[in-house]
Amino acid sequence: MMFETLKKAPADKIFALVAEFKADDRADKVDLGIGVYKDPHGSTPIMSAVKKAEHSVIGAAATKTYVGVTGNRGFCDAVSDLVFADSVPSDRIAAVQAPGGTGSLWVLFQLLKRAKPNATIYLSDPTWPNHKPMCEAVGLKVETYPYFDAETGTVKFDEMLACLDGLGPDDAVLLHGCCHNPTGANLTPEQWDKVAASLKKTGAFAIVDLAYLGFGDGITEDAYGARKLASEVPELMLAFSASKNFGLYRERAGAAIAIGKDADATAIALSNMGNIVRTSYSQPPDHGAEIVRLILTEPTLRAEWETELKEMRERMARLRQKLADAIRERSNASDFDFVAEHRGMFSLLGLTPEQVDHLKVKNALYMIGDSRINIAGIPEDRVGELADAILSAVR
Repeated sequence: MMFETLKKAPADKIFALVAEFKADDRADKVDLGIGVYKDPHGSTPIMSAVKKAEHSVIGAAATKTYVGVTGNRGFCDAVSDLVFADSVPSDRIAAVQAPGGTGSLWVLFQLLKRAKPNATIYLSDPTWPNHKPMCEAVGLKVETYPYFDAETGTVKFDEMLACLDGLGPDDAVLLHGCCHNPTGANLTPEQWDKVAASLKKTGAFAIVDLAYLGFGDGITEDAYGARKLASEVPELMLAFSASKNFGLYRERAGAAIAIGKDADATAIALSNMGNIVRTSYSQPPDHGAEIVRLILTEPTLRAEWETELKEMRERMARLRQKLADAIRERSNASDFDFVAEHRGMFSLLGLTPEQVDHLKVKNALYMIGDSRINIAGIPEDRVGELADAILSAVR
């Protein structure tokens, strides 16, 4: 018997929490766990621009044949332009379509392993829980660099930079392009400038995880770090996801992008990414990618999408400010003011696992065990209740 040699794989904590939330029959329960955008009604809507584009895509479809190993070229070009604008010549950019941001990271981690078999990749402390197991699955050595100060809710930038300054050409660094997951604490433009200078000096290789472009301060603002690196370092890789900013969670539309030092190096990277795709999942799904391509290349749809994205971004910023204000009003302390300063979908509250469990049991408030909350999941009319519950848990 074969399967007797296996041990049961550990359950994914986020999806286990989803199941637990669904089984809770309390009417006032609140899901602050899984990372999907929610509107004021608690639903994850299809964006209006996406609906219109999808209608056009379905109406114009004449075939369901393969799109090719590297995927939808129009999508790849449109995403590359969205992310990098004019920060790097187009002949130095190679992109392949992949199943979401996770699939994009998988292609890039495989590419890193091929290019630098003995590389050590440095992840932020903390980082998205899937980063480490994915890196280990392809055989990369994993270390961490200092990032988040739970006491102040800010980035430990001096410590982070000191770590980066000590790296070398055999090292790689995974950087969150914006809206850091799980903390919500981001680098400033000035800090990105210093990171770029450090990487240029040490020769360490950068991989940018850009899963939330437009969810922080705006498309241009959120792309600052990626564009700065692209303009300064000779080589770079970036994983793009359309799950959040286009609301295409189940369509799995993403792009794995490599920037080479010149056109010849870029062509070699593209050929290897295509080979990795072929041996991993053969070819990517096209439906979501074609929706994104149409939105980004059709001016009216592009404007409508950007307006919707702005509304989502501003709503999350408003919820952040309301929660920080509500806690300050009740506690007469600034302990949670950092929530208003963070950006994107998530913030790490700094609660203990016991306090998180207390909130779940006593208040039907569900969040990840490390106290990461999905800001978009906060019911706007119940911010005060959430503030009261958090304070009751920490006292």
